[in-house]
Amino acid sequence: MTLVNPTEWPPLPFEEWESTLDTLHMWTQIVGKTRMVLAPMQNHWWNVTLYVTPTGLTTSSIPCGEVTFEVEFDWSAHKLSVRTSHGVQHSFGLYPRSVADFYHEYMACLKSLGIEVKIDRRPMEFADTTPFDEDQHHAAYDAAYVEKFRRALVQADRALKIFRARFTGKCSPVHFFWGSFDLAVTRFSGRLAPERPGADMVTREAYSDEVSSCGFWPGDRRFKHAAFYAYSAPSPTGLDREPVRPEAASWDQQLGEFILRYDDIRTQPSPEALILDFCQSTYEAGAKLAQWDRAALERHG
Repeated sequence: MTLVNPTEWPPLPFEEWESTLDTLHMWTQIVGKTRMVLAPMQNHWWNVTLYVTPTGLTTSSIPCGEVTFEVEFDWSAHKLSVRTSHGVQHSFGLYPRSVADFYHEYMACLKSLGIEVKIDRRPMEFADTTPFDEDQHHAAYDAAYVEKFRRALVQADRALKIFRARFTGKCSPVHFFWGSFDLAVTRFSGRLAPERPGADMVTREAYSDEVSSCGFWPGDRRFKHAAFYAYSAPSPTGLDREPVRPEAASWDQQLGEFILRYDDIRTQPSPEALILDFCQSTYEAGAKLAQWDRAALERHG
């Protein structure tokens, strides 16, 4: 039996880095909202997400007037870099510092490169709505746990990209949503979803179509465990009773989705194979009940 390298699938106990996670969440929202304001609108808000790199997260290229730029979190060197199509790069350090301090230096960095942008300074999908430029209380940055999270993200990104490649229908990129702070990939049946009564603009656009989604998430105060998740939307009747794999996976009634805890797979001989089994079996469960045309949507051979 080949043992997994524990440094590649490091532990991520929520309580040990909760404060750092909050700080990262706010920092990624500041950067993500920059892309949200400047990048052309795409279906399902695909224009706002970030992408995993070997060292962290990036916005990819963002247009702004005559210049194109990229913002990258480097969680190995612990710095944030802004690079422009004019060949100029500015960076600053990531260390224990308040969200307000990060916000002001980030905006000054953009301005020094000729990039003018105004973002909504209120956090999204977060209980504390203190504006970024006033937030002095989120200031933790445990570099060791940031590095562990980076390694976990890289592993999750690899597995989800393999899963994505099996589908020939419409499918999202593997991308990081800074609002919910999770890495996700979404498959589409090709059918529109029923309208959600009372849904806000963000939800209406995100779930305008029938989908099956899976991803990785470091947990939050509702569910204090890093985990892989999967759901169908709209959720077909009986989905919660469908058997899925691996054995450690189960339906979480509170979250309304299938959950596979990261700790249940990270020390196994092949964590990636277990993730792929989870993604595939949960997709099959939803697709069967919703009667997706799988023969037309999946790669064969």
